[in-house]
Amino acid sequence: MQFWQQKQLHELSSQEWEALCDGCGKCCLHKILDARDDVEDDEPMRSDDTLHYVNVTCQLLNAETGQCTQYAERLKHVPDCVVLSPENLERILFMPASCAYRRVYEGRGLPSWHPLLHGGSRQAMEAAGMATTGYPLRNEADPSLTEDQLQIITWPLYDAP
Repeated sequence: MQFWQQKQLHELSSQEWEALCDGCGKCCLHKILDARDDVEDDEPMRSDDTLHYVNVTCQLLNAETGQCTQYAERLKHVPDCVVLSPENLERILFMPASCAYRRVYEGRGLPSWHPLLHGGSRQAMEAAGMATTGYPLRNEADPSLTEDQLQIITWPLYDAP
């Protein structure tokens, strides 16, 4: 049995916790929450809210590798970057259904394409279309980016087994 099958998420070492991340980059996509008249703008997302992913990424995402270029210091550059932890997983409704942290938290285990099941290789994940690499995305830091280029995308919602 593998470490993610033997331990609860709160029992993982920091190295195991980081290894659980599939590295897809979807958490770095900008998201739009449908406006609701009955809640304040700063209220956390609820399970019945509608979330849309868009084709714009965080300034730190490398589109070719799907990795954060400043991961260790990302909060210095992007103070509102979400740091996932066992304590906040119940509030990760904004993470895609394919997210390894979300899947394990929900008792669904790792998907067949996860790098941990392929010796650390991202090839199966990319072949399954589960990484941000290979999709036409725009970086938020691109000075030529205009609001009319913003598009809702649906592929992050796909959750391959």
